[in-house]
Amino acid sequence: MPDRELNMWVVVPAAGSARRMGAAVPKQYLPLAGRTVIEWSLAPFLERDRIGAIVVVLAEGDARWPQTALARHARIVTANGGAERMDSVLAGLKALETRASASDWVLVHDAARPCLASADVDRLLNELGDDEVGGLLAAPVVDTLKRADAQQRIDQTVPREKLWRALTPQMFRFELLQRALQSAVENRVAVTDEAQAVEALGLRPKLVAGDADNVKITLPEDLPRAERILRARSVV
Repeated sequence: MPDRELNMWVVVPAAGSARRMGAAVPKQYLPLAGRTVIEWSLAPFLERDRIGAIVVVLAEGDARWPQTALARHARIVTANGGAERMDSVLAGLKALETRASASDWVLVHDAARPCLASADVDRLLNELGDDEVGGLLAAPVVDTLKRADAQQRIDQTVPREKLWRALTPQMFRFELLQRALQSAVENRVAVTDEAQAVEALGLRPKLVAGDADNVKITLPEDLPRAERILRARSVV
């Protein structure tokens, strides 16, 4: 099919800090099963020849990226990020402007999601290859959800049917994603992921079922959990 022959690119925003981790270094550079977190996060994309380049978007003055094993990889380029996630992803797209076509696919993946399964990447590409909008990996909510009041008492039990947890990668056409994020910046809408920016244009991204083990390293307890997941897959 024609759409499946288009080039594909990856943008990895990695300009965040380690505030909630309480770590001395940004969470993407924490050691995990013999590599750094970000090296695990990039691995599934480096396996795919169809991906033309990966843009890792760094905090200005980041001195740790050059010390990683992938810093001089031929298919990885870097760009300086901004204050918010959407600013960093826009910077990543800017770095691709001379290489990517408007209809090329761009996958945006969190630098702190080291447990992305290769099979999930395949599923995302297969299900969205001909989609008019694009979409994202997501996991159905399985826990009972409670809404709290100001005193941290239950205000309401929220029905979990039709609720999903947004994961990454999130996959959209280059021109659409750039337009959506620029619109969010211009309208001062603080979007928390790329799908939200696309939704603001009146479009409906597709949810693609992904592995709930595609965890994001946010709190200290997430690191040992991620190592257990990687060891269980026998990739360590």
